[in-house]
Amino acid sequence: MSRAWRTTWLLLAFMLVNFADKAVLGLAGPEIRADFGITRQEFGTAQSAFFALFSLAALGVSALTRRVRTTTLLLVLALLWSVAQLPMLWGAAGFGTLLATRVLLGAAEGPASPVAMHHVHGWFPQRERALPTAVLLVGAAAGVAVASPVLTWVITHWGWRWSFGVVGLAGLLWAVGWRLWGTDGPLAPSVTKKHSEAAERMSTTDTVPLRAILISGTFLTAAFGSFAAYWSMSTMLTWAPDYLESVVGWDLHQAGTMVGLGALASGAVILGHGLIAQRSARKGTPRRLPPGAGAGLLVTVAGCATAVYGTTDSLAVKVPLMLGPMALAMVMLTVASTACARIAPPAQRGVVLGTLTFVYALGGILSPLVLGGMVDRARSVSAGYEEGWLLTAGLLVTAGVAAALFCRPETTARRLGLPEPAAGSVPQVPVAH
Repeated sequence: MSRAWRTTWLLLAFMLVNFADKAVLGLAGPEIRADFGITRQEFGTAQSAFFALFSLAALGVSALTRRVRTTTLLLVLALLWSVAQLPMLWGAAGFGTLLATRVLLGAAEGPASPVAMHHVHGWFPQRERALPTAVLLVGAAAGVAVASPVLTWVITHWGWRWSFGVVGLAGLLWAVGWRLWGTDGPLAPSVTKKHSEAAERMSTTDTVPLRAILISGTFLTAAFGSFAAYWSMSTMLTWAPDYLESVVGWDLHQAGTMVGLGALASGAVILGHGLIAQRSARKGTPRRLPPGAGAGLLVTVAGCATAVYGTTDSLAVKVPLMLGPMALAMVMLTVASTACARIAPPAQRGVVLGTLTFVYALGGILSPLVLGGMVDRARSVSAGYEEGWLLTAGLLVTAGVAAALFCRPETTARRLGLPEPAAGSVPQVPVAH
């Protein structure tokens, strides 16, 4: 196994634990609400507390990638988020402790995805990044898929507090493995102030104004598309278990299994898209559609499917939609990451990916609060959830159409004066250790 792919698999495990951390609150939600005596909107506040510093931390820590090795940043982040889970094992830890630990957890996990993406892109040239990027994003789906049945079993047999303990201990184990095997890639930009001559040659486009990147149609529509996709994912993580129990009438085990299967479907879509993109790039097959246009159409389909899912009473329709068309929105996360990496010089890539995360993570902040309030204020739980699903569908369709029309990474890269990605050899850039 090459060192590049060994690093990718380690980071896949990193993302798996990362999203298991996010899923735990939704799975334990009914028990937490009953134990603490809180409303759905108050519970939504706890879920949103996770995102209180998520976006700001993503932006701030991503900026550090120009000065601190991503290997070190990833280790520190994993240790912080693992420690943040463990206080909930204490029997006296109440709602206030839950809020405080979720804020700390969000601050530690906010930078995880952009820093991991930046790190793995240091191991692969531009044309080969679609598949490793997809693999990391599969960790998001796999984290939920693995966490759902495992944590449901833990909640049932050990109580909801141990669900936090289990994911905290898993994060500590990953940190040990990363300390032993994690290292920077040959394409990682130097973090020293004094660049080597080879690094300078790769950084000739480092003077691209950041503002020009961030106001480009490619970045704006990629960020909005990711926002909508992340809103949809956050809605599923936070409210799907409660929706399936309260409206559909399933028990916790059935709801957890369904959420896990939905996550597997999302993972399959992401990985399948990454494999197709990688194969096309290696063969030099011309695209029938620009990547933004293709992803935008898939997000639009996902939005239409979400609207039907939220308004139909037929399980024969709901289940296939959740396991198929609704999962297509996740493709936008892969396309947005690779598109934004394409329009950023290597030394600015971490900042641009961090800004992308800053924007789309707002969906994780708003979705739990907005939908929780809608359900609590509606004439019935069922009516509130129907309005919430329709709102999610509207966001997806709008973002999908915008991406289909305006997300053009190659056009934007040429306008910014960035060179075409090399198809051949991989340049070796000295990395500061």
